[in-house]
Amino acid sequence: MSLDDAVRHAAERSGVQQDFWDIFGVHHWTSPETNRAILSALGFDCSSEESVIASAAAREGPERALPPVLVVSGNAPLQLPRDVEIVTEQGERHLFAPELKLPLGYHDMRLGDCTGRLIVTPDRAYDAGPGKSAGFGVMLFSLRSNHNWGVGDFRDLRDLIKWAAEALHADFIALNPLHAIHNRRPYNTSPYLPNTIYYRNFLYLDVEAVHGFDCIKHKFEDGETRAELQRLRQTAVVEYENVAALKRRALEMIFKANPPGRDCREWIAGEGDLLRSYATYCALDEHLHCANPDLWVWTDWPEEYRDPESSAVREFAAGHEREILFHGWMQWQIDRQLCEAQRCAHAAGMSIGLYHDLALATDRCGSDLWAHRAFFVPGCRVGSPPDGFAPGGQDWSFPPPNAERHREDGYRLFAQSIRKSLKHGGALRIDHVMRLFRLYWIPPGQDATQGAYVRERAEDLVRILALESVRARAVIVGEDLGTVGPEVRETLAAFGILSYRLLYFERNGEAFRAPSEYPAQALASTTTHDLSTIAGFWKGCDIEARLRTGMIDQAAHDTQQANRARDKERLLVALREAGFLADGAGPEFSGELHSAILGYLASTPSRLWLINQEDLTKSLSQQNLPGTTAEYPNWSRKMRWSLEELRDLAEARDCAAMARHWVDISGRGAKAK
Repeated sequence: MSLDDAVRHAAERSGVQQDFWDIFGVHHWTSPETNRAILSALGFDCSSEESVIASAAAREGPERALPPVLVVSGNAPLQLPRDVEIVTEQGERHLFAPELKLPLGYHDMRLGDCTGRLIVTPDRAYDAGPGKSAGFGVMLFSLRSNHNWGVGDFRDLRDLIKWAAEALHADFIALNPLHAIHNRRPYNTSPYLPNTIYYRNFLYLDVEAVHGFDCIKHKFEDGETRAELQRLRQTAVVEYENVAALKRRALEMIFKANPPGRDCREWIAGEGDLLRSYATYCALDEHLHCANPDLWVWTDWPEEYRDPESSAVREFAAGHEREILFHGWMQWQIDRQLCEAQRCAHAAGMSIGLYHDLALATDRCGSDLWAHRAFFVPGCRVGSPPDGFAPGGQDWSFPPPNAERHREDGYRLFAQSIRKSLKHGGALRIDHVMRLFRLYWIPPGQDATQGAYVRERAEDLVRILALESVRARAVIVGEDLGTVGPEVRETLAAFGILSYRLLYFERNGEAFRAPSEYPAQALASTTTHDLSTIAGFWKGCDIEARLRTGMIDQAAHDTQQANRARDKERLLVALREAGFLADGAGPEFSGELHSAILGYLASTPSRLWLINQEDLTKSLSQQNLPGTTAEYPNWSRKMRWSLEELRDLAEARDCAAMARHWVDISGRGAKAK
């Protein structure tokens, strides 16, 4: 066996796919260099055939009496040695027997000195029952109102819920990921590249609703502060740093005047080490940055603080309990206000209510990497291979998960990521759901054209997702765009996880699919945050933005505009053939065309239909222009109309009435149910 053969064999056993077909139908083979680089990142010594074999043996470890975790169906016979002791999640003890029926959940098993985790799961995710629903999608930060502090907050969310239930007959509100971010432009504002995926951004707090605000309210009523709040409300984009500074000032005053009581402290204690590590990171980050303003990321901290288990970190935590408690208190406040928003949705007649979003990524310089470093593979980055959207592929610049480490730990962090994202919601979108099956790894020193897919333990992860879904009584939507193999969609469908279908990508060859051809087990929408709005698509605004920001040259611009003209004509043909647009309707963007496109998607058999706020309001600009940072105001554009204008402006009322018409006649209206 040659060294390359040994490397290839070890790579295959470690989950590295040796080939894949891209979206263009091109067959790619994984090169020896890519195999070697990925194995090296996993800790293999690839200097010789013997060292590769020895590394593989060390990775597999000694034979165990029990696996570290066993994920099984609650509907299939359990197979274990008879002398295994099982302690259920409820504390009941059993010796294994073939007839033993265990409840769904997370249990412990022991055989002698060997322990493991036994996860009993359903065979399908939660099913909300028959019928179709419609929802309204917003970036929460983008909401404008006459009372917020320059960013959409949980009070705005409650007001939006009431409006959407009445004006649209919507059954859910789809939100951006609410994960905590550093709130610094332009690099730390993406909700899809969070500081942590386990906790949420305090920027969304309705500060005036926090108990104790009345006692410090007078300190925010001077002329200068009132003028600044009014200015922040009127800006076209969210000024993250300025809003965060004002809210932190108020929250710190409230916290000082009203120390956390028993309810808060019990909630924090119940969150355990996960919240403790996040709050410690936040306090340490602020402390070190205050001492040295040039320290922005933990990878530049003094060496003794880079390890969360170090004596220096323990000493810091012991001396800064108040600061750590403050960050836990903020998360408790967020939890209370989000819970109230979901109650508001149910009271308004929404059966689903809040539809949350779980980001794929986590900032490589954020708290999750600091606190849980062993669960990531250093050196490699996650991305995607070349496709029609990104001909050179995409490099997302964050490290992939260490699948073996997650398995050894009983998938605890994975389960927490799902559970916390589902909390206070009736649906959850899994960003890049292919993560459950495989991820595209880009090795050190290589670009996105030289990566390889690395397989995950898909059935384990999908089963845990189904378990958390059933426990939360929440629908799961898997964002299955891009280079997705048929086996991925087949598995998701078998587990009752909805597909994610966008108008722009649903084609038969070059022709747009008819509404009847959309799958029933899916969410249908026009676009997403990374793609053009309906109006922007029609006017080519996304192409102009790419030219303006230097992403493409004039020749590429002209080619894309020519392609867009053909796509627009194809869409017009599809709209006419489906009966949503009259034969004589012109090619210019109009109210008639706007209504036809929304009606086209409303008429699909898909279980969920999502109307994005940019498409309801006919906005021209998309939220995010992939591949840009400071060149484009990503993740900061505010909604075209304020909440007050949604109710009062004639144009806004007309758009809502048009959308409600399609909601109702397609049988999706919450009130009709």
